[in-house]
Amino acid sequence: MTATAATPRPYDPVDLSSRAFWATTAREREDSFAALRGERPVSWHPPVEDSLMADPDDPGFWAVTRRDDIVAISRDNETFLSGQGVLFENVPVELLEASQSFLAMDPPRHTFLRKLVSAAFTPRQVRRIEDSIKANAATIVAELRAAGSGADFVKHCAKELPIRTLSDMVGIPEAERQQIAHSADAMVSWADPVFLGGRPPLEVLFEAQMYVHQVANRLAAERRENPGDDLFSALVNAEVDGDRLSDNDVAAFFVLLAVAGNDTTRQTTSHALKALTDFPDQRAWLMEDFDNRIGTAVEEFVRWSSPVMTFRRTAAKDTEIAGQPIAAGEKVVMFYSSGNFDTAVFDHPERLDLGRHPNPHVGFGGGGVHFCLGANLARAQLRAIIGELLHQLPDISAGEPEYLVGNFIHGIRSMPCTF
Repeated sequence: MTATAATPRPYDPVDLSSRAFWATTAREREDSFAALRGERPVSWHPPVEDSLMADPDDPGFWAVTRRDDIVAISRDNETFLSGQGVLFENVPVELLEASQSFLAMDPPRHTFLRKLVSAAFTPRQVRRIEDSIKANAATIVAELRAAGSGADFVKHCAKELPIRTLSDMVGIPEAERQQIAHSADAMVSWADPVFLGGRPPLEVLFEAQMYVHQVANRLAAERRENPGDDLFSALVNAEVDGDRLSDNDVAAFFVLLAVAGNDTTRQTTSHALKALTDFPDQRAWLMEDFDNRIGTAVEEFVRWSSPVMTFRRTAAKDTEIAGQPIAAGEKVVMFYSSGNFDTAVFDHPERLDLGRHPNPHVGFGGGGVHFCLGANLARAQLRAIIGELLHQLPDISAGEPEYLVGNFIHGIRSMPCTF
């Protein structure tokens, strides 16, 4: 029995668990995070409202809001485990095993699977991907121009590069691409009432996951029989000490790849255009020497966007964070969107500073064994798409975004653009 179950403790007055909190804007949420960072950097909160899976024995979670504490937790995978789930929510075991791959595993199984997957990310594969990214970005912005001023930027631009990159990496047939993209959306938008349209969240999640698994299993069988020059062929045929990924492992990784490979780039692209619109001085600074400044700019766009807002761990033993005792078995949620605006680390984080250096953001996680495998791929996509936008459509600007509601992805559902 945990200490929490034996001696109930009061919940923090700042609300991080309700749907109402996550329906506010990022700037409004930052007011709450700033108060917690300054006074109670590790605070106790009730279980998430309207969770995917009700658990009457769930006492709540510890919220970690300072950047340095997030990094410390991320790098201590022996004390803070991922194997019981990494989402803020309680997730059914079936969904966990079939969708999060090694993201929700601990060593030694995590080490084995990540090593196998990493073997497929060879320098040759990455070079091939980067070439296709540049070509796709140019085509997508040309298509946006053809769609005309006033078009939805998310639909016609931001969501296109990730799915085309993934398709080139994996060899997804043209006929499957949009449905794969829609399924990836479903797996991060299940808390958004507009996306759900009255359907039960678990129904939407299971349906999306089953579809992606079917595509993955079919592609795996084809690539084992007739390997091609794509990441999926390399993945299903990769060996470490004579071992290969099972079909279930391949399908789970494909789900992870479809989701993770979609949202960081897609959401950061949309937030970046809005930021460039709101901070014209930074836009002008970037364009004065684009090639030499886009590197730091991309890091700032990721920090500013914080496309992934939360991940959790479970304490393996009694420990403490920033002097706060944590009992074995208790959940610890890392709030990346808070860590990326921590004034103890970032000078005036409320300002977009495309030359910010150093920029130790946690937009790709806090490091450790679970650091984002696709971080450099995301950076390459962002460099390419932002470059094409600002050179092909130099006067492009963003209208008001419509945001997804949820505690996981800082998502923009739609956003008009003019040029």
